[in-house]
Amino acid sequence: MNNADNLRARFGIKFSLLARQWRRVMQAHLARSGMTDTTWVPLMHLRDHPDGILLKELSLLVGVDSSSLVRIIDKLDRDGLVERKRDETDARAKQILLTQHGHQRVAAIQQQLAVAELDILGGLTDEDIVQMSASLRHIQQKLTDFEHAEPTPHKD
Repeated sequence: MNNADNLRARFGIKFSLLARQWRRVMQAHLARSGMTDTTWVPLMHLRDHPDGILLKELSLLVGVDSSSLVRIIDKLDRDGLVERKRDETDARAKQILLTQHGHQRVAAIQQQLAVAELDILGGLTDEDIVQMSASLRHIQQKLTDFEHAEPTPHKD
């Protein structure tokens, strides 16, 4: 196995470990101002869905089961950061969206994350970031395609 094959074979685990480390570092940075992983991550995802998102969809993005996320959303609702509104296509479902206060909290989170990211990404050029971002979008699209592909039967 040549070096490129070895790098390709180890890429998934390295990428996974890097993502976990990134999240730990960001969490530690935000914890200094009293924000927890369980609250800031859903808020950041809600920012990307200005018209709201169903709990089931949000739970997939956040990476926790729906029953656990309900408790988190209840707390965010009590804190005035999110609201629930009836889904227009399914009266039984509720869309979750940010309140004005929630948008303000997200802006504060983004500002704090930007400070940490500036330090972490120091030494990389804008071209490096553009190239990495394009590669990440490519991987994300491949993963999305993989998730939605019909399973192929396994042949023995």
